[in-house]
Amino acid sequence: MNDSEDGATRKEQKHKAAMQKQKAGVDASIAAADTERGVSVLLTGNGKGKSSSAFGMVMRALGYGQKIGVVQFIKGVQLSGEEIYLREQCPQVDFYQMGTGFTWDTQDRKSDIAAAQSTWQEATRMLDDSSFDLVVLDELTYMIAFDYLDEKMIIDAIENRPSQQSVVVTGRGGGSKLAAIMDTVSEIKEVRHAYNVGIKARKGVDY
Repeated sequence: MNDSEDGATRKEQKHKAAMQKQKAGVDASIAAADTERGVSVLLTGNGKGKSSSAFGMVMRALGYGQKIGVVQFIKGVQLSGEEIYLREQCPQVDFYQMGTGFTWDTQDRKSDIAAAQSTWQEATRMLDDSSFDLVVLDELTYMIAFDYLDEKMIIDAIENRPSQQSVVVTGRGGGSKLAAIMDTVSEIKEVRHAYNVGIKARKGVDY
């Protein structure tokens, strides 16, 4: 065996040992996770992709034939790809939008609060229903940040939902109390965004 072959063999052995160690760690983590229940997920931060991630989970759940509910706060005036797809291709998904658009467009606090409260009734209907496997509350954090909905009411509803139901909340901010009760919290950081250098929002990518 020449030096080149010997070096390749050692590299392969080192790689195999590292992968065996990694597999042992993964297997141990899987074995330790023995609680079977729904999870609560918060997708927050200033970066792009929070709603996109949530709708990725919707697609995943659809693959297993699960029952899904989606409530969108804030959005609703401009059509989005996810709305078009769910309404036309996935009528089995219970989909509801607040429909007022962005609060900085409406500029009517009283009307926005009334719309938020009405939309929250749809959310609680789903959160109270054990037949839903997954409920997505898109942009809900803004309702807390703008003080449109009571924070404790939201937290209580999430904590008291059926045990096997999973819930995903998206949006910037939302407060430390909401984050504290969620099982999984992911913060998406913005490094760069095309919009900030004058590139228009792209259909199929941004909406």
